Amino acid sequence: MLKTRLIPCVLLRNGLVVQSKGFRRYQLLGNPTTVVQRLSDWACDELIYLDISKDASYDLGRDDLNHPNRSDILDIISDVARRCFMPLTFGGHIRTLDDAAARIQRGADKIAINTQACREPEFITKCSRAFGAQCVVVSIDVRGDVASGWRVHTDGGREAAGRCPVEWARQVEQLGAGEILINSIDRDGLGQGYDLELVAAVAAAVTIPVICLGGVGTWDHLADAMRATDVSAVAAANIFHYSENSVYNAKKYLYEAGMNVRRPELLTTESVEEKPSCAIASGACTPK
Repeated sequence: MLKTRLIPCVLLRNGLVVQSKGFRRYQLLGNPTTVVQRLSDWACDELIYLDISKDASYDLGRDDLNHPNRSDILDIISDVARRCFMPLTFGGHIRTLDDAAARIQRGADKIAINTQACREPEFITKCSRAFGAQCVVVSIDVRGDVASGWRVHTDGGREAAGRCPVEWARQVEQLGAGEILINSIDRDGLGQGYDLELVAAVAAAVTIPVICLGGVGTWDHLADAMRATDVSAVAAANIFHYSENSVYNAKKYLYEAGMNVRRPELLTTESVEEKPSCAIASGACTPK
């Protein structure tokens, strides 16, 4: 039986890592490469980086030997990938096959697509054929609840797409997606737990892996999703910035609670060779 993955989600806004609440309020946290170094040492199963910038302006706010300033998202991806010793998914502002290929060439193992997938559903198929379904994650951002009805939103939660997330999940699977990331906008940053009804409905509607995101405030919330739904992975953002060994502690809690997760361990990246900067060259995602 496959282990349920534990995945930190890091949000980038104009080059800096931020905490998010309701897709509207953001708190700056720091440099993206510093964050990934810690997460690698904590032995995460995977890592998701989402670029939630409204424009293509990037500034890390410093420029020294260990932290050179970057004004291009591709350079930031390269820096992150060199320090990331786990599968890396990168999403945000992917509108063309060239955009997707550039991110994979810079070290992303998977790409996450959202707005463009809704605007042009055939884009999912194009990406799947070009890079393999295993490289294509469709991110679905949702507002509403089971009582009022769920609706898919795009453009950072600002635009209603006029789609039901359950039906959209079925469609993206048929179009060639290899994985779905389901995120509740209304629960983002509140720490009140996942929208379990939404997660369960989406996971039951498809056969591809589903990752849930949005609302984690305690380790119990991760376990709740594992017990109540058929997700393949649980993801969270803000909570993993609160303490030094938070990913290790989360996995330890889940493991000791009998959840189907990998045994927790702390690693050091000092003795590990750097990951190749091009995931295509290393065979992670070979174009067809």
